[in-house]
Amino acid sequence: MLREAIMCCRKFGTVSIPGVYVGAVDKLPMGPAMNKGLTFRMGQTPVQRYQQQLLAKIEVGEIDPSFVITHRLPLDQGPAAYRTFRDKQDGCIKVVLRP
Repeated sequence: MLREAIMCCRKFGTVSIPGVYVGAVDKLPMGPAMNKGLTFRMGQTPVQRYQQQLLAKIEVGEIDPSFVITHRLPLDQGPAAYRTFRDKQDGCIKVVLRP
């Protein structure tokens, strides 16, 4: 996804990467990013700061985060679900495991 953001960003644009740290990133097209003069802005998402406000909005129906859930599986399929997510198969974005 980051590769696509770099390739689609306009010259002298900014690529923003909010979220949580996921480890080393490999195979990024840094040459095109440098040639375009891109700026990268990134940082940890301040979940603790906004968690209560977001949960309140979800509870009253003001926000519906369920659109990111692509798979609902029983807990015993967790290892297979992780592999599906890791390998970006079957359009997997978010898995909810049922106990």
